[in-house]
Parts: sequence; C-alpha cells; structure tokens
Amino acid sequence: MADKEQPKQPTHRAYSVIRREGQDDFWLNIGIVFPHKDGTGFNIMLQAFPLDGKIVCREIAEDDADQQEPSQDRQRRGGNDKERPRSQRR
Repeated sequence: MADKEQPKQPTHRAYSVIRREGQDDFWLNIGIVFPHKDGTGFNIMLQAFPLDGKIVCREIAEDDADQQEPSQDRQRRGGNDKERPRSQRR
C-alpha cells in the first residue's frame, strides 16, 4: 500500500505481552497500527517481533497521545515501558 493512502495518525498500538510470575505482565510496545482508508483492514508497522508470535493491538487512548513516539526514543531519554499504560489496564 502506498504511503499516501495510509492515514497520517495511528489508531492502535501493537504490544508483546510478557508474562511474569508474581508480577504484573510487561506490555512492550513493539509498533503502531494504521487503518486502511476504506476501513476494511490495517497496516501494522512493527519495530520488533514477539518471541511467542502473539501481537496484541490496543486502541490508542487520548491520554496516551503524548506517548506516540517509539519506545526506543523514550528509553534514550530515560523513560521505560515497564507496564501497560494505565488507560489500557483492565
């Protein structure tokens, strides 16, 4: 799909959920998801692949909009991806 057909803003994030005994699961942001212009599918742009082969896509909440930069950029600035964003906990 050509870039010009893709919406400019992602609507979902792609995560790899890492299970940890005795601790909360670790939600690692591995990419972003753009809907097709016709609304019938998605393009998923990954920065990494999950070891278990499972990708969880979650809608980007308004309070997460400031976190749309790739996780590697946040880590370089001292941030981290320890747990799933609060707005996406169930």
